[in-house]
Amino acid sequence: MKTLHFLVIGKNQEILEVLKRIIENNEGWTAEIQSNEELSYDYLTANNVDIVLLSSGLEEQFEKDMKVFCENSGGKVKVIEHYGGGSGLLKNEVYSLFPNLHS
Repeated sequence: MKTLHFLVIGKNQEILEVLKRIIENNEGWTAEIQSNEELSYDYLTANNVDIVLLSSGLEEQFEKDMKVFCENSGGKVKVIEHYGGGSGLLKNEVYSLFPNLHS
C-alpha cells in the first residue's frame, strides 16, 4: 500500500478536522491541516506532500496560486478541490489521481 501525505487547507476548523479523520481512516494515508494560507507554502516546501486538498473558505486567488505552486513542483504534488460530498467522493477523487492505489 502506497503511503499518501495530504495537506488539507481551509478556513473552517471543524471541517478540517473531519477531513483529517476521514483521510486517516484509510491505511497509509496521513493528513496535516492548515488554515493559514501563507504557512501552507512553508509546509509544502519543508515536507513531502502528495496531495493538497483545498477545502472551503479559501480565496479564489489563493486557490489559483496554490495550483500553480503545486504544478511547479514537477507534478509531484496533486491538487484536489473538495468542498463536500463525503468520504466516498474523496476516495474517488484520490483514486482518479493515483489509479494504482486500488488495483
